Amino acid sequence: MFLGCLIVYVIWKETSLHEPMYVFICTLIINGVVGNTVVFPLFIIGLLTGSSTISFYECLIQVFCVQSFPTVEIFTFTAMAYDRYLAVGYPLRYATLMTNGKALKYIAIIWISAFILVGILVTMTANLKFCGVNINNIFCENMSLVRLACGNSAMVLNIFGLVETLVFVFGAIFIIIYCYTRTLLICLKVSKASCFKAIHTLSTHIITCSIFLAAVFFVILRYRLNGGTISISVHVFLSITGLLTSAIVNPIVYGIRTEALKLKILQNVQILIFWKGVS
Repeated sequence: MFLGCLIVYVIWKETSLHEPMYVFICTLIINGVVGNTVVFPLFIIGLLTGSSTISFYECLIQVFCVQSFPTVEIFTFTAMAYDRYLAVGYPLRYATLMTNGKALKYIAIIWISAFILVGILVTMTANLKFCGVNINNIFCENMSLVRLACGNSAMVLNIFGLVETLVFVFGAIFIIIYCYTRTLLICLKVSKASCFKAIHTLSTHIITCSIFLAAVFFVILRYRLNGGTISISVHVFLSITGLLTSAIVNPIVYGIRTEALKLKILQNVQILIFWKGVS
């Protein structure tokens, strides 16, 4: 989390990093920090106090935050894929096609869309009739609550969730694959130096996006397994892995592989160490 906060600070402080790509990176980092903040502090407090209960409405709030995290993440990766396609495919027009103002508008649309989609899902979940009280996780997320619903009351919600996943999630994945494929094909037609630089940047985005998608499908997989055949510890491990992976990987990968950002991070760390030594 420290590295993530440092990256956000450096991007905010350094005017040379006030570009759309770094704005999107900053959004990813902030989303990861927020996504984990709503879960693990409460988990730690529960461990220290010995409490293992949460009210229904507090649980719904946590569901909203936990479900918003991956939604914002995948939409942001989609915007980043489109941004790189414009940067490589239309280098002379890129400054007008993707400005900081447009990037901020895309980010606003991403957060608003995610909140609306997740808000509808949480509202539908809140209206279910529940027959159980023990969720199969250390934090509240939607499918854990749906599993507690009585009879067929969750069928409509399951259908809605499936349609939402197919339309928005797989739609976003299709756009990401299309943009990166077109971008890579363009890279093969330019000079070797330009091609290497573009592919280096693209590979960073592709690595982080692929790890995130793998973590998402890793979490989804646990709901396709028979709950009676795997232990609660396995359920918890799978869900925590999905939540933590992106938040840990993004700052490390972008902090190491993005040269301009890495240089500014090192410069700021050196300055902090110097002032600490002086004081």
